[in-house]
Amino acid sequence: MTRLASVLRDLLLTATILLFLGLVVMRLDTAGQEVSGPVKVIDGDTLVLDGKRIRLVGIDAPELRQVCQRDTRPWPCGKEAKAHLVALIGDATTTCEAGGSDRYGRLLAVCSSGSRDLNAAMVGAGYAIAFGDYEVEEKGARAKRLGIWSGTFDAPRTWRRTHGGMDEAPHIPDGWLGTVMVRLGAWFKT
Repeated sequence: MTRLASVLRDLLLTATILLFLGLVVMRLDTAGQEVSGPVKVIDGDTLVLDGKRIRLVGIDAPELRQVCQRDTRPWPCGKEAKAHLVALIGDATTTCEAGGSDRYGRLLAVCSSGSRDLNAAMVGAGYAIAFGDYEVEEKGARAKRLGIWSGTFDAPRTWRRTHGGMDEAPHIPDGWLGTVMVRLGAWFKT
């Protein structure tokens, strides 16, 4: 009976490994949806590219109508976040590597213009907070008191909740495997 149990255990382990490898191969096949071209900037973390609505994954920028405080005075941090993203892109072609989509149907992507990672640049300049990624960039922006960190603000997610906007959880496209695949794909390209 122990031999039969051993054989069944080995078969189950083999089937589990093959299933996992199959899922990884399927994920690799769909994780690297790449879109490239001119963009329209909607706000500090949303673009339209090739007719597709794209949400910059791992970040959360102030909403377009959001107002923050700097030196005890209001300033339009949402509009400034959008303007900063527009300036980062300039006339360069934008390329987005999507790793899934959110519940609103937007592609969740890491985007770049030229060689600049737009997601990281927005957080690093203080115009977005880390939202599932980019904690190192956020720490640097906080320490230098850049952008929204130069005053006080409601986290964009909190602001959306209190002003009737869409509620979002931190971005993990189609689970953690999607994030890992997007990061690995970007790493292999460099």
